[in-house]
Amino acid sequence: MSEPVRTFTVIYHIFTVGRQTDRLSLQIELKDITIIIMSKEARPSWDSPMQFVLACVSYAVGLGNVWRFPYLCQMHGGGGFLIPYLLMLFLEGIPLFCMELAIGQKMRLGSIGAWTAISPYLGGLGIASVVTSMYLCLYYNVINAWSFWYLFHSFQSVLPWAECPVNANRTGYLEECEVASSTQYFFYRETLNISSSIDENGGLHMGQALCLLLAWIIVYLFIVRGVKSTGMVVYFTATFPYVVLIIYLIRGVTLHGAWNGVKYMFTPKLEQLANPQTWINAATQIFFSLGLGFGSLIAFASYNHHNNNFEKQAVVVSLINSCTSVFASIVTFSIYGFKATFNYESCLERIRLLLLNTFNLSEESISAENITTWIHHLNITHPERFAAIASKIELCSLEAELDTAVEGTGLAFIVYSEAIKNMPLSQLWSVLYFVMLLLLGMGSMLGNVTAIITPLADIKLLSRSLSSESINGLVCLLCLLLGFGFTSRSGNYWFTIFNEYAATLSLLFIVFIEVISVCYIYGLRRFEKDIEDMLGHRPNWYWKVMWAVVSPLLLFSLFIFYIINYIQGGTPTYQAWDKDLGRSVVKEYPVYGQVFIALLLLSALSCVPLAALHSVFRRKPLRRHRHTETDQHKHHDNFNNNYRHYFYILRKQDSDSEVTADTQTSRACDSTRKHGMNHEDRAESLMVPICTASVKLPVSPWNYGMSVRYDPGVESSGVSRLAPGLHPPPLPPAARRQYRLQA
Repeated sequence: MSEPVRTFTVIYHIFTVGRQTDRLSLQIELKDITIIIMSKEARPSWDSPMQFVLACVSYAVGLGNVWRFPYLCQMHGGGGFLIPYLLMLFLEGIPLFCMELAIGQKMRLGSIGAWTAISPYLGGLGIASVVTSMYLCLYYNVINAWSFWYLFHSFQSVLPWAECPVNANRTGYLEECEVASSTQYFFYRETLNISSSIDENGGLHMGQALCLLLAWIIVYLFIVRGVKSTGMVVYFTATFPYVVLIIYLIRGVTLHGAWNGVKYMFTPKLEQLANPQTWINAATQIFFSLGLGFGSLIAFASYNHHNNNFEKQAVVVSLINSCTSVFASIVTFSIYGFKATFNYESCLERIRLLLLNTFNLSEESISAENITTWIHHLNITHPERFAAIASKIELCSLEAELDTAVEGTGLAFIVYSEAIKNMPLSQLWSVLYFVMLLLLGMGSMLGNVTAIITPLADIKLLSRSLSSESINGLVCLLCLLLGFGFTSRSGNYWFTIFNEYAATLSLLFIVFIEVISVCYIYGLRRFEKDIEDMLGHRPNWYWKVMWAVVSPLLLFSLFIFYIINYIQGGTPTYQAWDKDLGRSVVKEYPVYGQVFIALLLLSALSCVPLAALHSVFRRKPLRRHRHTETDQHKHHDNFNNNYRHYFYILRKQDSDSEVTADTQTSRACDSTRKHGMNHEDRAESLMVPICTASVKLPVSPWNYGMSVRYDPGVESSGVSRLAPGLHPPPLPPAARRQYRLQA
């Protein structure tokens, strides 16, 4: 606009997803009035990209890396399992991980708000993620309570699971412990006080209830201030487990027989690659270990800066997670090799003593190396005496010990405990191990709880009525109260239901709908433009092929497999503890248990269609809703929280100049006039505010190359008429260059 000019129009464009959707227009007289446009982030953010990476690592690297991946290696060919595992990592894991980070960083919202912003008909996808995360939080923290229980019992001169307790008459050991083992007895009787079936509820285990209370108190303290407190905690929860794993690796490989386990792991059985179940388990392990579909990654990424390099971080975190699984497996198999060798040699020693005592042989005559020869010789030379003890001779096999596959809580709390009790300084190794389990569990809990509280905090009705601390506290309190049910005598059976059904089929469905929605509803080209807006370049062919073709096909195949598996599996069963036999037996779930399983599955799956139907009835039909791009993206304006820009319309105290604005801006000024400016903003402006208009935008306005000018005489007077006691300094040159007037 040419000089001189007294009145001109400021047109401020609002952009969303690269499209102009609205604008503000102001008529301003230059002589006495100016505008200061201040850009501030409206959403808290991570202090550094490292915090975000550590939060993702702490969330992804969890208990499954310690007790699930080693089991799969053991079941599916040892080192040969790494072939389908790594292939699925690049075909499924990394692309989907990157996609969720991109969605969260672009939308700057939790799962509900992000998917509603993409399409109002997809809000149920976010609700399903929140429901699934809620289910996971209910039972996952119970594992942390068990870890606390074992940790507290580790500070004893003799570990309580090292030997069986004596009976009431002190004439022998308790029968249940004798027929089982000391580690099984401690877990099933002392820790769980488990009933013989799901029908026998019993009362709460007060020790476990207190441990669960402690676990939820710690979780609340970790998340009480949102990303500010979580960002500080992850430095410890993400790194210290590696310190413990390294210590255990050094100790493990020095144990007698450890290399038997390590060699067993890395000896590939390539014939397992022809087994379809191997590939299915590899795909599901990648899927679940990265924590896809819960909404945690979207919530974490929503606190990133707009131009954060999430693409690189997705690759780094995924590789760290997979490498941790392999590293933890080496540690596990070294401990497992020690345990298997110990049991094998103990078995041989029992047979040796039996033969020595029965046939009155010298101590040096029979050894572990020649015991098989002696058994064959004595069977020929003394058939009658040998027949009398034949039933007591065990079949000892190191290979059989190594082939015994245990996963889940059995591996973490029984197998590891049995190995630890036989180590020197067993108390020290027990403390280190259960501290590591606690940190792994707590790190995953941070992500799961964040997936719940972030969408709730984004709901304006809640955030206006309650502080973030109150919302976080109510979520933790609700989960604690519901979680007390898992501390009853039948609680472990309900724990198994949630573990097997709450976050399996529903997660596959959620992530499948996610990738279909991004590629074919929101549009892959539009998603590419969003990524270009954040990273400065479009995704390459690898990302596009994985998102549009490969990952959806894999997810759909897994989803169909799980449905077929559920149908062909017949009546659901569970492992019930039989104290008389000292082992678990298979039982069918009662009718109410089967109904509960069905409701558990449907409660998350039904959120997507029900929320879509709700949007259909509340809104115009989709074909009318999409008649212009502007209408299609207006919903995004209401949710985008990247930046909040404040328009300060200022006038000198002694001026009677007028400001005219269009209707929309006038309403904004009227709604914010009573708030004025805070002390800091007023000190910077040196002006008296007429009104403050707040507008939400995706990026800073100066990124669009707006032409600006600055009137140096605007702030020259009126300082003495500011509020009493406020004497701000003049604007520095840097501030004058920043807060310029748009021409």
